[in-house]
Order: sequence, then C-alpha cells, then structure tokens
Amino acid sequence: MVKSLHLSSLGLLLSSALFATPMWGQLQEAPDAPIPAQIMAAKKIFIANGGERSSPQVRENSKYSGGPNRAYNQFYNAVESWRPFELVSAPADADLVCEIQFDAASSRGGMRIPIGEFTLRLLDPSTHTTLWVMTSYMEMAGMSKNREKDYARAFTELVDDFKKLVSRQTTGPQK
Repeated sequence: MVKSLHLSSLGLLLSSALFATPMWGQLQEAPDAPIPAQIMAAKKIFIANGGERSSPQVRENSKYSGGPNRAYNQFYNAVESWRPFELVSAPADADLVCEIQFDAASSRGGMRIPIGEFTLRLLDPSTHTTLWVMTSYMEMAGMSKNREKDYARAFTELVDDFKKLVSRQTTGPQK
C-alpha cells in the first residue's frame, strides 16, 4: 500500500508540474540574442569565394548565366557599392571574412527541376570560427528566364539580410 501511494503521489506531482508550465512543444518567442562582437565591430572585411556547387545535370541542362563566380562577383560589387566596410585583399587584414557560396541542385523531392541556394558565412579571420550563417533559397523553375529572375530575387534577399544584420551596428537590435 505504501508503494502504490508513493507512485501515485509521484504521478500527481509530475502531472501537476506539466500543467503548471507551458507545454514543451509550444515555442515562445525569445528576445534577440546578441550578435557576435566581431560582426558588430567589423570595419574591414575580406570577401571569400565559396564557389558554386552543382550537379552535372544542372551544368549540362540548366546553366545559370554568369559562370561559377557569379555570386562572388555580385556580392563583392554589392558590398563595394554600398561601402559600409573597407574591402581588404587578404583575410589576415580583415576584421571579418564573408564567404559567399551558391549551390545548385538538379532535383528536389523527385522532381528534376533546378533549384538553388545562396549561403553567406561570416567568419572570424583569426579563429576561423563561423559567427553567423545566412541562407536564401531560390524557387523551383524550369524555364531559364524564370531561373534568372529567381536567382536575382534570392541573391537580393541575401544581400538585404546581410545589410540588416550589419546595420544593427548603429541602430541597435531590431524587433
């Protein structure tokens, strides 16, 4: 009798604890976590070309214009024209390394339609630690005209996200 009373008391205690707190599956909005100090303090950046990765089917059947360095060239020019940082030619001279990469794939979910993904990694040049990662995805499109539009949209979205992040240097956290 004592054992059963003990177990039922434990069960009552556990069930009341579950109902007294939010359910584990419910997500609550958390306040903004701090942005790494290296990003916030950066004045000089080095832009690294993370390259383009794609499957042979994309290369043969559905090339994107601009070649394998297109994302790097466009990101470099976007940051240079915006001028929030001094661009340096060596990672050792930088406060922050920005590595831009474009990945193209030939299928998703069994469909043989080209898709793409931009990834921007912000790295600490002295420790090579990844400080922040941003990703922008392209819509699925079979026609080259639509692929080019989607490429431009996803690239612009990535650059805008980067601008918002680093503009917090002067404006503080955004909600």
